[in-house]
Amino acid sequence: MRNSGFIVLLFLLAGTIGAPGFALSQENADTGCTDISKMRLIKYLIEKDISYASMEKTGSLEKEISSLQFIPRLYSENHTPDKFVTKKLLLKFRICNSSDSSSSVWFYPGIFFPEIRLYQINENRLSEMPVILPEGNNELSFRKITLKAHDSVTILAELLPLKTYTNSLHPKLIQYGYINSYLSLLSTNNRTESIFTYIFSGLLLMMIFFSLANYLQSPNNEFLFYAGYAFFTGFMLFLKSALGIKTSSFNFFLDGYLDFIMQGAGIIFYMIFMKKFLETKTRHRFLYYLYNWCIAMVVFALLLYSFAYFFTNNFSLQNKTENLSKMLLLLMVVVFLVYSFRNRQDRLLWYMFWGNLCLLIFSLISQSTIFFFNSLILYNLGIFISGLFYYEIGLWLELLFFLMGLNYKNKQQLISETKEKERLIAENKVMEYEKELAILKAQQEERNRISADMHDELGSGMTVIRLMSEIALDKMKDQAPAEIEKISDSANEVLNKMNTIIWTMNSGNDTLDNLIYYIRTYALEYFEGTPIDCTVNIPAAIHNNEMPGARRRNIFLSVKEALNNVLKHSGATKVTIDITSEPDLKFIIRDNGSGIEPAQTRQFGNGLKNMAKRMESIGGSFKIENNNGTTVTFFLPL
Repeated sequence: MRNSGFIVLLFLLAGTIGAPGFALSQENADTGCTDISKMRLIKYLIEKDISYASMEKTGSLEKEISSLQFIPRLYSENHTPDKFVTKKLLLKFRICNSSDSSSSVWFYPGIFFPEIRLYQINENRLSEMPVILPEGNNELSFRKITLKAHDSVTILAELLPLKTYTNSLHPKLIQYGYINSYLSLLSTNNRTESIFTYIFSGLLLMMIFFSLANYLQSPNNEFLFYAGYAFFTGFMLFLKSALGIKTSSFNFFLDGYLDFIMQGAGIIFYMIFMKKFLETKTRHRFLYYLYNWCIAMVVFALLLYSFAYFFTNNFSLQNKTENLSKMLLLLMVVVFLVYSFRNRQDRLLWYMFWGNLCLLIFSLISQSTIFFFNSLILYNLGIFISGLFYYEIGLWLELLFFLMGLNYKNKQQLISETKEKERLIAENKVMEYEKELAILKAQQEERNRISADMHDELGSGMTVIRLMSEIALDKMKDQAPAEIEKISDSANEVLNKMNTIIWTMNSGNDTLDNLIYYIRTYALEYFEGTPIDCTVNIPAAIHNNEMPGARRRNIFLSVKEALNNVLKHSGATKVTIDITSEPDLKFIIRDNGSGIEPAQTRQFGNGLKNMAKRMESIGGSFKIENNNGTTVTFFLPL
């Protein structure tokens, strides 16, 4: 029976859309009152059924009832005019019961009336009726009226409207047995809107988790501020949808005060987020000052709004504060759009431009539906007359463009971080290279200093020793001891080795051509005065490749050891040295001596091992062959 009654209720209410003056009841022609026993479902109290008056909130109804002037028709505005919001509204209507038993109805003036008192009028005397609310429902705006059989009464309803600009007055009588169906109908009318709001609130909840996750991974405060914006906006929308049009104490507080406070807090968080997200302090100074000014304005508006709500009865101040702040925010959005359009080369700013443009357009549509279609909100016309629906569409589009902008910013940040890492790596490499150069320069300077000292100090001393021994030999001639000649030879040998060391240490000789010319000169001088004829073949053109001292020294000592072996062990009469430098450096030393046998390598094995180690230490190689004499090859990649 309950479901069938609900279906009948839907069917009958469908016929009232577009004609709210049509009463679903019958009237008593003799008494001019509404017969509640013959009501089918709902009786709308329209012009001929009701009259109204108003009085100050602090006034006494018993004292002023006789002087009140009741107007025979209700005001035509969809919203309760501001001048009535802070006053008591008085509605007077007459009902009767023509049945043989008592009948009851529910009186319902509208959604936002937190205080309702009903009186019976008998010869200008008021008798307050008991307050009876629907059972099991927190519906404070409903009052039960019961009449005895064949009774009639004039009802005076004293109403205190909620201080909100969405307040509206649509008084009606509802048949007693259909109150639950009517409440279900009100919820059903908002069900589609609620589903859409729940989905969007869930999306904002995901954005909160997303922002917090981003903050934990990379501590950017901007994500915390966006999480705050998403929390206040999503929680406000969720409460508006969950409470719907319930006439509960918390819903009165939400619509009268809290929704504007939550919306303002969300806007503050959003503007702080935009300041950081767009890096306005360094990239867009104009927006930086614009957002600072707007944040200060919203904070002041919230404080003034709270003062007007809690400490005054001045609804005009409260309403003007809200409307003026919204107008200034609208102006700020327009300024932001103009600035963003002029700087549309900034792609991140361009994404924010489109998001704010969509939010602006749908916010204007939302506000329009609140002002022009509020009287139809109780009819089942779908979500297309709901201001909240259009506001949520604007928020959804703004969120979409924000995600696109965030994706672009993350890509740019990733590219920037990659470039920064590459720059730091390059700087580190340059610093290491400069450090190595400094070390190498210091080493070269030290080598040059040592070679200069050796040349100036030791070299001159050894030269004196050699000259003095030669002078002694000349004076003593045949009578000279053998030791003096050995001193002369040793001094000459030491002087040659010292010259070699000096040549190796001098950084001015660190070139390939210097190495080749030095080895050629040394080889020719080494075999001079010996029975071995020495020939050195060098390239016609030698590239000026760098040849550090360690490489020069090891190559020279290896070649020197090979030439020493030729002179001491080969028995050769001729030696040829072929030097090539393209593409790699090669020294090929050939002699026409007796060659080298495996059994003979032991007598000069240390020399061969030393040559091999020296070449390996500088990345080269050493090879010795027996081919009509001995062939020694030194190879070094350039």
